[in-house]
This record gives sequence, structure tokens and C-alpha cells, in this order.
Amino acid sequence: MKKTTQQHIIGLFEKTFGEKVTDIEVLPPSGSYREYCRLVSDKRNVIGAWNEDDKENRAFIEFSKALRTSGINAPEIYSEETEKHIYLQQDLGNTTLFQFLSDVREKDGFSEEIVEVYRKVVAQLPKVQIEAGKNIDYSYCYPRDAFDRQSMMWDLNYFKYYFLKLAKISFDEQSLEDDFQRFTDYLLEVERDFFLYRDFQSRNVMLMDGEPWFIDYQGGRKGALQYDLASLLYDSKADIPQPVRDELLEAYLDELEKYHPVNRKDFREYFYGYVLIRMMQSMGAYGFRGFYEKKEHFLKSIPYALENLVIVLDKFSFPIELPELEKVLRSLPESETLKKIASKQDEMTVRITSFSYKKGVPQDPSGNGGGYIFDCRAVHNPGRYDQYKTLTGKDPEVISFFEEESEMEDFLRPVFNLVDQSVEKYIERKFNHLMVSFGCTGGQHRSVYAAERLTEHLKNKYPVRVVTFHREQEAL
Repeated sequence: MKKTTQQHIIGLFEKTFGEKVTDIEVLPPSGSYREYCRLVSDKRNVIGAWNEDDKENRAFIEFSKALRTSGINAPEIYSEETEKHIYLQQDLGNTTLFQFLSDVREKDGFSEEIVEVYRKVVAQLPKVQIEAGKNIDYSYCYPRDAFDRQSMMWDLNYFKYYFLKLAKISFDEQSLEDDFQRFTDYLLEVERDFFLYRDFQSRNVMLMDGEPWFIDYQGGRKGALQYDLASLLYDSKADIPQPVRDELLEAYLDELEKYHPVNRKDFREYFYGYVLIRMMQSMGAYGFRGFYEKKEHFLKSIPYALENLVIVLDKFSFPIELPELEKVLRSLPESETLKKIASKQDEMTVRITSFSYKKGVPQDPSGNGGGYIFDCRAVHNPGRYDQYKTLTGKDPEVISFFEEESEMEDFLRPVFNLVDQSVEKYIERKFNHLMVSFGCTGGQHRSVYAAERLTEHLKNKYPVRVVTFHREQEAL
């Protein structure tokens, strides 16, 4: 984020709240071109956003107001300066549904704890689509006010040009175009007068106090109920087990019946058609960002998408003749090009360890050696005070201690820069393991806090697998 943009956002904050900004944290980039920062004063935390696309900003701001009016957990918009392309919104913290899923799954697999959170999310979806949909002013939709024929054809051609062609998948152009038209006709048969969130997936759901909050709905428009549920349940990197998907589909239908009559058999049939068009849109995005823009880490989602595709093709009987489209889709998992460039086994792992110097420096279990060891002992130690002696760097009281101490922030800033440099180079060179260790006197406060902060930073910024191990705490 440019310095001038930061200054504009700070100025808007101070004008809005009459408070001085004491700290600003530039947040990791997302998959979009928007930029975010966290502004901190003595009384509050606020998210500042910059986006040069004013129509997209307006859609997000107006939809946020409509969702909140409908009782949906969406961020409050505090103020905006249209001419500077900036606005301030409620800070919902750092925990996305995807991060929560990743953290719990690392230890317990796809546990009942995860399923319960997904139940909460699908229970909210009909209210977003139907109740909030009544309050949406669709004139603010961008780029179109409905997921209509043109929108569908954009997505299908996005898939064709940025995925099939760049991945060197052979097909008959005219036959595929004919099938796209017939497939679109089929999808347009369902009722489509609902609010379609458009990108309803695990990275766009925040968890705050265990409850789901929703973000990044600025692409919303009118559309079919099936699309958003397809986006959530077949989100590639979330990799939800198929029996859980089936259960959540039924849970959604149970909730939907409270708002709108539904024929479950018809809904399921069209649902898998919408799963397919959503998958094709996602693969087009992976191709555009990965093949075209050369951001190779986007290609890491492809193997998950292909696994999902196999599952859906087994469940979905094409209700109309789509011979070329079916042939192309069934050929993708067998493509040697895709197998070569997007092997899931090549995903990079960053192992982050906290430890006590009294018990020696941890060894790298991957056998690669190298990486970083950071000595936290120069940072002010909360372990010197009685009220913190039984706590660790994961406890709220200790976290507050470090957040109020600038020493830890000054220590971590260059750490993040160094590790980011390595992660980016390792991804580029297809290395698959990096170890980062934080040591302190007892392996309890400073090292644990630093390891947790780096874990959060990397999970939000890079498509890498992060394994965090607090050696001395695990031993206890």
C-alpha cells in the first residue's frame, strides 16, 4: 500500500473518530486488487480499504448496509471518501473460516467442531439470499445486476480461454460453444430472483466469537439459490469430505424451507449443474492468475478442483446432450499437463517451532536443514511478572501484553520480511519445505507468541501448508 494512500486512510480515520492513529498494519494481499490495513487508536481497531474501482466500492458499501438492515453479520461501514477511493469498515479480526478449518484439521481432521461451524454458515445462507435480497438495491450491482445468460457465458469462456487453452486441453471449438449455449439454457430454467453472493467461500467468511460474519460480496447480483451453496461446499482448497457435503446440502434445504417452498429433487438436480459452472469459473480464475499472470501458487488449487470434478461427474447425470463439454470435463483429470504443473504433493510446508534455549535448538525433521532461528530473548519478557507465569503466548492476557509492547512488533516486522522473501523464492523454485524457529528462555511466552503470529501471517498471505509446533508446551 502506497504511503500516500496510508496517509489518506489515517486522515479519514482521525476525521471520522476524532482520535489519533497509534499504529497501522498493512494486511496481506488477497486474491483481488483491493488493499487493506488495520488502523489502531487507544479506543478501537478499524479496517481501512483502498480500491480504485469506485463501482465495486459502491456495491460493497451499499450491500453492507442492506445486509446489516436484514440482521446479517456484515461489517459496518463507518465512512468513505469516494474521490480518494477509500473507506473504513468494522474490524472482524483475522480468523477466516478457511484458517479455522486448516488449524483444526491439522490436529483433529475434519472434526465435528468444523462441521458445526459449517452448519451455522449454511443456516445463514437462505436468510442472506431471500431476506436480505429483499433489501438489496440491484442498481448497484457490478458488473451486471443478474447472473444471467451473458454472465454465464463470460464464466464459461473464461474457463475456455484461460484454463483449457492455456493448459493445452484439446477440444472442438464450435461443438464446445454449442454445448455452452445448451448448458446455459438448462441453468436458466430455475427460479433466479434471489440475492446471489457470487463468491461465497471459506476465505470470505470470518469467525468472530464463534459466529460467522460475511465479507467480499461486492460481486453480488440476482441469481439462483443453488450457486452460492455450490461455491461453499465445493470450495477447492477447503476440501470438504463428500459425506459432509451431502449432510450440509440437506441442512441447507431444511433451513431454506423456512423461507421459501422448495422441491428437493429438482433443487438437487440443478444444484450439481451449478456446481459445474462454479468449478469452471474457478478453474478459469486459477488459469488467469496462474498461467497468464504467472502467479504459480494459484495453480496449487487445481488438483483439489480436479478431485471435486471427478466426484461431481459421478453424481451428476447430464440431463441434456452436452457431448463436447462432458468429454472435455472428463479428460481434465487425465491431462498430463495438469498432473505435471499442479501436483498436490508439491505443496510447500512451513514448519514453525517455538522452543527453550535451555533444551537446545530444534532439529529439522524434513532433513533439508537451513531455515531461520530467531532469538526472542531481547524482547521484554512477561514471564518476569507473577500474573503471567502460569500462562503462555497463546493466552489473551499475554497477547495483550505483547500488543501493548512495541518491542515485539519491532522484532517481528523484519522477521516477516525475511521469511516472506524465502517463501516467495521457495514457491518460485518449487522447494517444498522451510523451517522457522523462535527461541526464548523457557519456550513459553515470547517464542510461542512469535510463532503464532508468523503462522497467522503466512496462512493469510501464501498458499502454503503451515505446521506449528510448540516444543516445550507439547512436552508438558
